[in-house]
Amino acid sequence: MTPHVTTTTYVLTAIGDDRPGLVAALAAAVDEHGGNWVDSQLALLAGKFAGIVQVELPDESVAAFLGALPALAEEAGLAVEATEGAVEGADSGPRTALRLHLLGQDRTTGMVREVTSALRSQGATIDGLRSWTREAPEGGGMLFEAEAELRLPAEAEEADVREALETIASELMVDLELDTPE
Repeated sequence: MTPHVTTTTYVLTAIGDDRPGLVAALAAAVDEHGGNWVDSQLALLAGKFAGIVQVELPDESVAAFLGALPALAEEAGLAVEATEGAVEGADSGPRTALRLHLLGQDRTTGMVREVTSALRSQGATIDGLRSWTREAPEGGGMLFEAEAELRLPAEAEEADVREALETIASELMVDLELDTPE
């Protein structure tokens, strides 16, 4: 019978100048300390590699792993910070999942602020947000586009969230879609 190994969850944030091998260096550090790479979001933004990674580490390896992180900055050029994860289930209770898509001219500053403020007013939690700009067809300038995964508390009404977002959409002159994930 295998003895039970207790683990601690950490969320790692990593940033460095883009170059081959950054993810491999981080993965090796996790693996060398008996850790498990659970989830991640990695991106290249303005020539910088940026990532957020959830790992589980055996409790007896945590101190050595945390002590090894500064070497990643020196050897691989990857600055990594580790934060202990929150206890699962701390935000329990039924939640409604929604998906948001926004598209409009990239001429209005504050679009993300306005939309996220409307979501906050309805008690929505943003589980994921991705935004980007792209050329509009036929030389129409730049478009701003965003997608988000949301969760609403049980007491929130989807219709109220939709109304708050539609008000923002008309003020910002953007197309906003809100639906449930499939």
